[in-house]
Amino acid sequence: MYTEIIKIIEGGLKKEPTKVALYAKKLAEKLDAEGEKQLAKGIRNLLSNKAVSSLTMEQLINTAPVDQETRMSIVDLFNPALTDFEVVLPETIERKVSDFIKVVQHRDKIKQMGLTAQNTLLLYGAPGVGKTTIAKYISQKTELPLVTARLDAVISSLLGNTSKNIRKIFEYADSKPCILFLDEFDAIAKARDDKHEMGELKRVINSLLQNIDMFTQNNVLIAATNHPELLDKAIWRRFNTVIEVGQPNAEGIGKIMEMYLGNFADDFQTDKKKYEKVIHLFAKKSPSDIRSIINKTITQAIVDERNKVTAEDLLIENFQFETHGKFTSEDLIKYLNDNGVPKLQIADLLNVSIRQIRNNLKD
Repeated sequence: MYTEIIKIIEGGLKKEPTKVALYAKKLAEKLDAEGEKQLAKGIRNLLSNKAVSSLTMEQLINTAPVDQETRMSIVDLFNPALTDFEVVLPETIERKVSDFIKVVQHRDKIKQMGLTAQNTLLLYGAPGVGKTTIAKYISQKTELPLVTARLDAVISSLLGNTSKNIRKIFEYADSKPCILFLDEFDAIAKARDDKHEMGELKRVINSLLQNIDMFTQNNVLIAATNHPELLDKAIWRRFNTVIEVGQPNAEGIGKIMEMYLGNFADDFQTDKKKYEKVIHLFAKKSPSDIRSIINKTITQAIVDERNKVTAEDLLIENFQFETHGKFTSEDLIKYLNDNGVPKLQIADLLNVSIRQIRNNLKD
């Protein structure tokens, strides 16, 4: 594998695209053999020009704008050619996202017909429900790079610079085919009648609205917020598609578990009682939280040299997540017992005697 990487670098430095393509193909084959399917697919997508060209990404990287005061970059870039993933969404949301993708894919044809393509999408919902993932998914499906505005860097201590930073971002995103993503949108799009905001910040919002109006005539804009109630009323009118992203239902939780457990899934999924218990415990958790719990559980299984994750493993990791790791062994024993785990199994899981388990539960 190292040989292929070195040859690819040599081909790039010598501007020999044939050599780069040859060894990139060999690298993809080796990654496939080692089980790195997604990375191998990303390489093949680049070779087949399925996704955005490397030249466009290079130009975006080289011309990325920075804040005048701090010299920090005010955008992050996501290359859809290097990632391949799926999202788990309720049917209604999946349909809306799919419709938006189709509009973006046919925007040139829509414009030729004298119509205005609806290229603006506002996502709102609690943290961790998948708003950023949806934006990346749209980037992947449309094969357009995702330019994410870094609002922590955009909002300058010098308020005049904030308006300049906003203008820089929109002009930058307008220079190349891409999707502009404004995450944590409420940070710069607060209602102008908010009594706590100063006059200069209200002028920033006016500048934002003007830039949105000009940008969306020919480009794709996605925004996301955890606090839709803070947005200025005029902001809502700028978005043709608005989607509330909520917590997953039982079916969605099952799909998320299946997706992230992969080959580590034990046969507990065929045990209705155990399966429903895990689903119930994951209810009201965001996809991000569920993924974190599953990833930590798999990590522990690997450390223990096991190739399967049981329902009890997920229960233990879920308890650690909910208590932030602040619990006693007595607390964990009671939790497992309350969730239907037999005393003998608890003793085996925690490597303690059955007598200790009975004494703790008796106390």
